[in-house]
Amino acid sequence: MSDRSFEQQLADLRAQIDEADSELVDLLRKRTEITKQIGQLKSEHALPIYVPEREKVLIEARRKQAAAAGVSEDLVEDILRRMMRDSYHSQHAKYACINPDVKKIVVIGGKGALGSVLVGLFEQSGYPVYALDKEDWADASAHLHDADLVIIAVPINLTCEIISQLPKLKDDCILADVTSIKGAPLAAMLEAHAGPVLGLHPMFGPDAPGMIKQVVVVCEGRGAQQYQWLLDQMELWGGSLYHSSAQEHDHAMAYIQVMRHFSTFVYGKHLQQENPKLQDLIAFSSPIYRLELAMVGRLFAQSGQLYADIIFSNKESISLLKSFSARFAEAITLLEKGDKSAFIGQFEEAAEWFGDYATLCLTDSKKMLLKADDSHLLRTFK
Repeated sequence: MSDRSFEQQLADLRAQIDEADSELVDLLRKRTEITKQIGQLKSEHALPIYVPEREKVLIEARRKQAAAAGVSEDLVEDILRRMMRDSYHSQHAKYACINPDVKKIVVIGGKGALGSVLVGLFEQSGYPVYALDKEDWADASAHLHDADLVIIAVPINLTCEIISQLPKLKDDCILADVTSIKGAPLAAMLEAHAGPVLGLHPMFGPDAPGMIKQVVVVCEGRGAQQYQWLLDQMELWGGSLYHSSAQEHDHAMAYIQVMRHFSTFVYGKHLQQENPKLQDLIAFSSPIYRLELAMVGRLFAQSGQLYADIIFSNKESISLLKSFSARFAEAITLLEKGDKSAFIGQFEEAAEWFGDYATLCLTDSKKMLLKADDSHLLRTFK
């Protein structure tokens, strides 16, 4: 076979790939048009965009079809999940309004990161919503006196102070907050307002495009029947609601947020002070370490005030972090003694505590690593 023949054959095959890719783009366009119609239909009938059962059935069916066709089942599932994620957001240009009797919603801090996400969701459902920010606070009474729902979406360190300064609200007005700690804000709201009160913690950042597949922790306050429509609305937006007491929530957050954020802060600060070449750390890292380093970098791309508020506002922070520090020191002692057997024993004790979840994490992390390996951001930073 001549070089020319090889080049020609390769060109012909590449042309076929281009044609197949072009057909794929047309199919994606067609699918997007259909999903938008589905979104409109669901909106008219007040149905949620995200239906887990439907997604599960669809993926299982296509995996079986892929297996029969000799195509990678994992590849097909990966493509489907990416398409469905996109379609959920293309569907949600307009949501149904669960409670059309609501005449006014005010989001205090509605021009902030998370507040603006909530304002957008209410607007997409046709609710009259007003974003009250610090420049409007002098006129707070005029904006709040006739509100049906008031949501506090200000920084943690200001939440209780703002609640204490609220003017008189309507007796049936729902007062809610979206702070990442729940004990103190919920108590402050119950004291400040005699009507329905609800504590919420959306477990996602402001970079999330909406509430689809996102967890929202619900801490009951007072008047559950009166604010049930709001919970129904969040489920229609695609949120997954998890009910908890404020005490249980804050205890869990000490582990989920405080310990992780503080550990990441210390690790990042240690790197800065040791001052290794960041390019070398990235270049010499396998996908899992690049992903971990990316999570450290992500923290420092955000607000130091935000993370200070999260860490300093949780009453369990100091005792938990002291315990962590003590265990870190104990582990270093094992290293100093060269006691591998003790290390392995403690490793196995922790592995037993994680149980089957560790195996699940190993499987799921492999999928994330494949995506991380494809990321130019992680591989080409200079």
